[in-house]
Amino acid sequence: MTNLAAQQYRQNSVLTATPGELTLQLYNGLVKFIKLAIVSTEQGKVPEANENLIKSQDILRELLCTLNTKYPIAKDMAAMYEYMLECLIKANIHKDVAMMKEVLGYAEDFRTTWAQALKMVK
Repeated sequence: MTNLAAQQYRQNSVLTATPGELTLQLYNGLVKFIKLAIVSTEQGKVPEANENLIKSQDILRELLCTLNTKYPIAKDMAAMYEYMLECLIKANIHKDVAMMKEVLGYAEDFRTTWAQALKMVK
């Protein structure tokens, strides 16, 4: 029953979130799944690491698709997302924790910056 309640809460948080809050949720997921992939890789749990890296890649693809291209910065963000995506693909192939940590740093920076921007517009 608790799992069902948690699932409903997550669903409601997505359905009632603003576009800015949804982007923050994507960043939170990206950070979470990269961290899980790092731990899994370090523990030799290759299938688990692969699963979390694929989830991370999916989030980056979603972030790419949702960029508002009417703003000039969108081009720079798209280039960064594509770089991060490429790194995660390579990290998955080679089980390269250093590369995962590099992308994690960028993801955490994006998340922090986005959270600060959301606070400023409220």
